[in-house]
Amino acid sequence: MRPPGTARRLLVPGLSTLLMLAILIGLGTWQVHRLAWKRGLLAQIAAAEAAPAAPLPPDPAPFAKVSVAGTLRDDLAVLYGVEVRDSRAGPVLGGQLIVPLQRQDADPVLVDRGWVPAERTEPMDQPHGVVTVQGYVRPAEHAGPFSARDDAAGRRFYTLDPQTIGTALGLPPVAPFTLVVLGPAPPPGYPDPAHHLPRPPNDHLQYALTWYGFAVTLLVIFLLYARKVLRP
Repeated sequence: MRPPGTARRLLVPGLSTLLMLAILIGLGTWQVHRLAWKRGLLAQIAAAEAAPAAPLPPDPAPFAKVSVAGTLRDDLAVLYGVEVRDSRAGPVLGGQLIVPLQRQDADPVLVDRGWVPAERTEPMDQPHGVVTVQGYVRPAEHAGPFSARDDAAGRRFYTLDPQTIGTALGLPPVAPFTLVVLGPAPPPGYPDPAHHLPRPPNDHLQYALTWYGFAVTLLVIFLLYARKVLRP
């Protein structure tokens, strides 16, 4: 015979378990929906990457794949950010080479031509005359209270803010975005451009399994507790 008050001892833990199960299962299901959305987004990015670049419009969408013609001002090149890459000689410190592209009848646009070592011993690819650049549109960044301080005199920048960089270079108003070059690295030498459009991480399946795993664990714990309480 069960001792008196057994049902009362299970009431509060049972209701709490049901509430937590609903929350955990809801979180897992939300991550499943996010997984489907993220897969669709990645498929769109892959399709856009495979499609030909469109002419640069006056107000392009972020991460749109575009092309634009103009003259690269290598005399006004700057370095953005700090990134260490491996090489045959060991780790090499460098950054992204940002070069203004002078356009006819339009504001200059800053072009991220790719990663270059801070100290270069190999040849640089420096096209002359009017060139056509293909890449994707990167929205402007804005310095925050904890951002590294730019070195305008040394042409080293740690926030990719086109207006700030353009002003430091004495340029007229520049386009409010950066064009990141897409393509293979010029052999041999630098810069090494981006090889694909940026892709957001897709960890939603892992998150969904984690939430569902918590739900199963909670249910097992409650059943073990209930078994102990109901044991005569």
